[in-house]
Amino acid sequence: MPRRATAGGLRDAGINASHPYAAADTAIDTLAGYLPQNRAADAEILSGKNRITARARDLVRNNGWAAGGIAKEVDSVIGANFRPLLKPDWRALGLSADWAREFKELVEARWRSYAEDPRFFADTTLSQTVPQMFALAYRTYLIEGEALGLVNWRRQRATKTCLRIVDPDLLSNPYGSADEVTLRGGVEVSRDGAARAYHFRQAHPHTGWAQPADQFTWKRIGRTGRTGRPQVIHFFDKSRDGQTRGVSRLAPIIEKLKMEDHYARVELQAAVINAVLAAFIKSPMGPEIIDEMFTEGGGKGFLDYQEARGGYYGQTAGIKVGGARVSTLYPGDEIGMVNTARPAAQFADFESAVLRNIASGLGISYEQLAADWSKTNYSSARAAMIEIWRGWTARRTAFSQGFCQPFFMAWLEEQVMDGHIALPRGAPDFYTFWPAYARAKWIGPGKGFVDPVKEAQAAAMRVALGLSTLEEEAAELTGTDYADNMEQIRAEIAAMPEDTLHPMQESFAKLLGHNGGPPLKEED
Repeated sequence: MPRRATAGGLRDAGINASHPYAAADTAIDTLAGYLPQNRAADAEILSGKNRITARARDLVRNNGWAAGGIAKEVDSVIGANFRPLLKPDWRALGLSADWAREFKELVEARWRSYAEDPRFFADTTLSQTVPQMFALAYRTYLIEGEALGLVNWRRQRATKTCLRIVDPDLLSNPYGSADEVTLRGGVEVSRDGAARAYHFRQAHPHTGWAQPADQFTWKRIGRTGRTGRPQVIHFFDKSRDGQTRGVSRLAPIIEKLKMEDHYARVELQAAVINAVLAAFIKSPMGPEIIDEMFTEGGGKGFLDYQEARGGYYGQTAGIKVGGARVSTLYPGDEIGMVNTARPAAQFADFESAVLRNIASGLGISYEQLAADWSKTNYSSARAAMIEIWRGWTARRTAFSQGFCQPFFMAWLEEQVMDGHIALPRGAPDFYTFWPAYARAKWIGPGKGFVDPVKEAQAAAMRVALGLSTLEEEAAELTGTDYADNMEQIRAEIAAMPEDTLHPMQESFAKLLGHNGGPPLKEED
C-alpha cells in the first residue's frame, strides 16, 4: 500500500503545500528576504524618479559605456535628418492618387525648407533645426524616461509654429505639493486617466544664479488647444495602467554600470601604480637592527645611516660599460621588483560579461556597445543586426507617432489654414480628417550593410517577389526617399555626355520605366 504524503514530506522534497508556486514561497532560502511590494504605477515611479534621473545623467556624463550606448541609439534611431515621408490617405479622403502625389511633393518641400532652415526659426530658442530637436528629445527620453515639448506660436516669424524641448525637471506639482488623484508629478489627469494639462515651473530649482520669482512660479498649459492643436507633447514608455510619467531607460542597469565603472577604475589605478613603482631598493636592515639603533641614542644611529645612504645615491653616477650605465648600490642594499600581476587576468572576461548585461538592457548588441568585432562573422553580425534593428524600428515608430507626428500636424494645420497649402474644392473638412491629411512614415538612418552585394541582391529579390517595395528598401537600407532618388537619377542621366550615356541607358531606362517613372526616350 503506498505511503500517504504529508505536508512535511512535501516540504522536504522541495514542494511547499501552501504555495503551489515556488516564486511565492517565503521559506525558500534564496527568496526569504526578497519581498517587493505591489504599488500603483505612479507610486513606484514618482517616489524615486528624481534620484534615478540624477544617477542616469551622472553616468552618461562620466561613464564611457553609458555615453556611447546612448549616442549609438540616438544616431541609429533618429540620426541627422529625421523626416516625414508623407502618405496622405487619399482613399479615406475620397480623393485621387494623383492629388495625393502632388500634395505629398508640396508638403514635403515646404517642410524641408522649414525644418532645415539654418536660421532655426522652427526652434523657439533659435538654436536647432527640427531634426536636431528631435534628436535632443529622443536623447532626453533615453536618459530621463520621457521627452517634453511645447508647441509655441510666434507671430513675428514667417512660420509661426515652433517647438521648444523642455527639461522634464520643470514638470512638477505647484509649490512641491504632494501627489493627488488628479495631479501627479505635475500632470493633471481626468477621471479617465487622460492627461489634460501640465504644470511647469518657470525656472529650474537649482541654478547657478538667483531666480527666486521664477523658481517659485508655475504655469498651467493645457494638453491641446480649442481645435485639438497640440500644445504640450509628452512622450514616454507606458508600461502600466495609471502611469503618468516615464522612468529612465538606464534604470535597470544603473547598478551594473556603476559596478563596472568602479572595478575598471581600481584595476587601472593598480596598473598605474605597478608602472610607476616598477623597482625599489631593499635595505639589509631587519626589524631587530632598526629597533636596536633607535634604542641606543634615540635613533641617531639610524638617522646617520639613512643620511649616509642618501648622500651616496645623490653623489654616485654609477659606472659606464660600453656606453651603458650600471648602477652601484650602497653596501648591503638590493634591487627589488614590484609584482605586476594586476590588472587581474579575469578582468577582460568580467568586463565582457558586465557589458553584455548592459547591452541587453540598452537593447543593443555587445559588439555594438564594446566596438569589439573580433569574434564576429557575417552570419552572427547579420543576425545581431536583424534583432537590434527590430527593436530600433519599434522605438522609432513609437517616438515618431508619439512626439514627432503631433508637431508635424500642428505645422500642417498652420500651412493649410493660412493658405500656403491649398486643399482641392470639395475636399473633406481638414479638422475632421486631420490624421488622414497628415499621415506619414518617418525615416531616419538606414540599416546599412554587412555585405553590400548580398543585401542588395536580397532587396532586389524581395521587390521582385512582391514582399517589399523600392520605397521601403530605400528607406530601410539607406535612409533615403525613393522618389527623390529617381528624380536625381533622371537628372544625372539627362546631364550625361552621349558617349557615357549609352552603356548605362538600358539598365536605367528599364528601372525607371518599370517602377512608376516615365521610360527614357532615345534622345534623352
